[in-house]
Amino acid sequence: MSVQLIIAQVLLMALGLLGVATARPDLIVEHGWKTALALGITFAVARLRPRTFLKLGPLFWTFTLLLLALVLVIGVGTAESSATKRWLDFGGPFRFQPSELAKLGLIMMLASFFSRRGVQNKLLSATVMILLTTALVFAEPDLGSSVLMFGLGIILMYAAGVRISNITGFLFALGLMALPVFSVYLEKHPYILARWQGHQSRDEERAIGLDQIGFAHRDLTWGGWWGQGPDGRRYEYFAAHTDMVVASVGFTTGLLGVITLLFCYWLIVSVALQTSQLAARIRPMTPEIHGASILVTGAMFMIVGQAMVNLAVAAGVFPVTGVPLPLVSFGFSSMLTMSVALGIIHSALREVRRNLPETEARPAEARVAESEGVGLSAD
Repeated sequence: MSVQLIIAQVLLMALGLLGVATARPDLIVEHGWKTALALGITFAVARLRPRTFLKLGPLFWTFTLLLLALVLVIGVGTAESSATKRWLDFGGPFRFQPSELAKLGLIMMLASFFSRRGVQNKLLSATVMILLTTALVFAEPDLGSSVLMFGLGIILMYAAGVRISNITGFLFALGLMALPVFSVYLEKHPYILARWQGHQSRDEERAIGLDQIGFAHRDLTWGGWWGQGPDGRRYEYFAAHTDMVVASVGFTTGLLGVITLLFCYWLIVSVALQTSQLAARIRPMTPEIHGASILVTGAMFMIVGQAMVNLAVAAGVFPVTGVPLPLVSFGFSSMLTMSVALGIIHSALREVRRNLPETEARPAEARVAESEGVGLSAD
């Protein structure tokens, strides 16, 4: 397993515990045992080989599609968004968001598809898979998650080897066809447009009082360099332990904590890109290695892409989308799927290292020590 990934996950979860303890002390015990369970799931998933994910990809993707269809029938919203249907609630602790599982399903399905079939003349089939998954999330409605889902599909096609010119042409054609659909969608769900317009007029609203993003900025400012600690005096505001948890982290740990959080996400990107680069050196590239490379890129984007959207919302760049901060926000659906995604990266990295030539697989320090030893003995 990758030490860097373990460090990143543990630090992110620790910052999440501090953020939740600051915003909602009554939830810290629940968040604590869910965090411990998610960490154990990462270690369990990391023991599997990529061929397991590739083999289960079609079945798991189909299962997530059924869950997305089911949520449109019996799904529930939240107290703040009762008109939406995003959650399956079976009572008690059995409540989860199928769109989170669907991201994993799409990654596994496309990795399985491209590793078995190749990328030549497969753009149409992959497009259908991406659009079908995105459309079901889009219908909930959940615009933020559907945009992330669509972007994930595009990244997966690029990681599989589809030419960028083909992807660009596909995006242009799809954009033209989607314009009338999107217009009807906004008419049916006017709150989305109202949220965007409200974001554009934030300067006028701040003259009256702070909005949700304004409260988050205040907490980040009050955190200073080192933070106020989890027992610091602060005002309560909506979603301080979920969508805006980075503000609670910044208030508690200051700029140091926020920089640490960004560093952890950078570690995840670094390990994933290193895995993809190592996979490209293996000759011949087997379907399993090709699939592992796609899996690791998709899992990385699933985590870091969502993190960047959440942080952009907290910074005031995007309007509020309801996207949680991976491995930090309170909520088990996101915590579970992101932990599985990290396990997939561990698995792919181990498989790639196993198939590297012996000279590539050995640590760089060992190769340097060997060469120095040979030079000394020659003298």
